[in-house]
Amino acid sequence: KVYYFNRGDIEMNIDDMVVVETARGLELGQVASLPHEVKEEEIENPLKPVVRKATPEDIEMSKSFEAKEKEAVEECARLVEKLKLGMKLLGAEYNLDGTRLTIHFSAEERVDFRELVKELARKLHVRVEMRQTGPRDEAKMIGGCGRCGRPLCCATFLSNFTPVSMRMAKDQGLPLNPMKISGVCGRLMCCLVYENEYYQEMKGILPRHGQRVITPSGDGRIVDANPLKVSVMVELESGAVVEFPLDQVTVEGDARRQPVSQPGEPEKTDKSDKPNVALKERPGDRRQNRGRDANRS
Repeated sequence: KVYYFNRGDIEMNIDDMVVVETARGLELGQVASLPHEVKEEEIENPLKPVVRKATPEDIEMSKSFEAKEKEAVEECARLVEKLKLGMKLLGAEYNLDGTRLTIHFSAEERVDFRELVKELARKLHVRVEMRQTGPRDEAKMIGGCGRCGRPLCCATFLSNFTPVSMRMAKDQGLPLNPMKISGVCGRLMCCLVYENEYYQEMKGILPRHGQRVITPSGDGRIVDANPLKVSVMVELESGAVVEFPLDQVTVEGDARRQPVSQPGEPEKTDKSDKPNVALKERPGDRRQNRGRDANRS
């Protein structure tokens, strides 16, 4: 996960190892980006400082504690079994100087681990913090492969979890069966967010299902749409279902009968000659205009 720190006057480059101050004490981190402007809501004020660039001794100390983390998990597992606690251990982390140990675990219900912390602190001679994680964070820590066959997004490049809803799946034409659109964590797949903005944009451009349209092959009605191909499936009056690019389809009821604009293209205008006079609107025209606006929405 990416966190922002105040570098002060310390010169650093991408991938440099640095020592930073966190809520858990001193920790080792790797520079992910150089100073740049970010949105105010993305940072926590005040920013904690970068203490110094990591020395070879800092890196060696961090590696030595990484070897002890496995021993800490094994010892914690023995105590969990002894105390009969309903929790699943996920991992352990020491801070840089080894004065604080964080144990990550998951549990279906609230767990009273006060006795576990006392026993563990007495055996390991460090300050112990227990941190319960949710299903998504559990998948991020353990890793694995998704339905696509690739490593989990959360375990490779996602730094923050974005809320995902069934509405996103519906807008993308995916099955609304949670079993088919859920990840290994049991929650809706994070990748539903990736194309959601594009589908929302296309929703306002593509004709609606059932809408009457005019095509090069005749009149028909919309039975399906493909936002990725920017095309629509039209059932013609003959009963045949034909796929047309969006720019070959005109919504019926548009007096100018102009093709629908492709996304990103300027709106097509009628180049025909028009009288240079002001015309009084008739009552029927107002209703027709409202219908035209509704068709374009």
